[in-house]
Amino acid sequence: MTTPLQSLITAGTKLWLDSIDPELVKSNRAMGATGATSNPIIVSKLLGTHRFDDQISKFASEGLNDEELAWKMTDILVAQAQEVFLPVWTSTKGNDGYVSFELDPLLEDKACKLSVKEKAAKYIELGKKYAQGHKNRMIKVPATPGGLAALEELCASGITLNCTLIFSERQYLEARAAIWRGAQRRKSLDSFKSVYSIFVSRLDVYTEQHVPNLSAHAQGLVGIVNAKRLWSLNQKFWADKNLPLQQEIIFASTGTKKPSDPPYKYVGALAGSDIETNPPETNDATQKSGQTFTRQVDILPSKEVLDDIDAKVNMQHLEETLMSEGLEKFADPFKGLLKTIGEIRAKLSK
Repeated sequence: MTTPLQSLITAGTKLWLDSIDPELVKSNRAMGATGATSNPIIVSKLLGTHRFDDQISKFASEGLNDEELAWKMTDILVAQAQEVFLPVWTSTKGNDGYVSFELDPLLEDKACKLSVKEKAAKYIELGKKYAQGHKNRMIKVPATPGGLAALEELCASGITLNCTLIFSERQYLEARAAIWRGAQRRKSLDSFKSVYSIFVSRLDVYTEQHVPNLSAHAQGLVGIVNAKRLWSLNQKFWADKNLPLQQEIIFASTGTKKPSDPPYKYVGALAGSDIETNPPETNDATQKSGQTFTRQVDILPSKEVLDDIDAKVNMQHLEETLMSEGLEKFADPFKGLLKTIGEIRAKLSK
């Protein structure tokens, strides 16, 4: 019998996991997941389980400070997940089987006084450092001014990129243009692979708060409509480039935020193409749903719904609001991660 997640994969979706927990990577691989992604929130929660205290103690005894420890553990956990998905990367010749490694979120913290140029230089330095020696690691860079300014050089250096925190067409177009410029500076396009992480559910949280006059039919669909439109733009741009590997959209932030929504709302709506990176609980709930998923990614709502969204949603304000919130959600957890490591270190030293 075909499971719900198997039907999603059969429909054309690559299923990725929004976690690098070794146990969840193993169980989700068994359910059909072919890749994963990481961020400071995930690493902080993982280390907070105290399952890795022995490794932390070992590195602390070697003289690593809290920040060095955070990156050492992130590097190790991402690499372990990469091992699980490496056979996928090999069998697809680099088209799938990746694990994303997010660069320093503190570069986008409000306290960071670096200029855009200086931030870009730091992203380039860190991207090269953490990509070196890894076949199936994606370097995740945010679609901020500093991140966008780093993409061309990172891509030209042969690094596989995941541009994240994309909420709007403007961000997507800038990221894609920079990465394509970098790709054309490579000696060969044989291993060129890029993905663009479009956040979905957060847009619907935004419209409930900021656009309450949306019609009942349109409210709750803005994230889906935006993601499908960007997916369509992406399909059209790359169609005539004749590249060996797919340049794909990652549908991110696919967990539902409203208790009244079915947990597979975004999973089902975006089924049929490219990549969904789902939280573990979303994959679990989807697998238990009994649903059969078919291709929906290229089916938009009625013209009436689209016109209502276009008339009432200010995408510039949406992007600015969600980007500000998104950066806090990455910078603050990294600070929390450092605090967690400090607490573990203090406990272990007693």
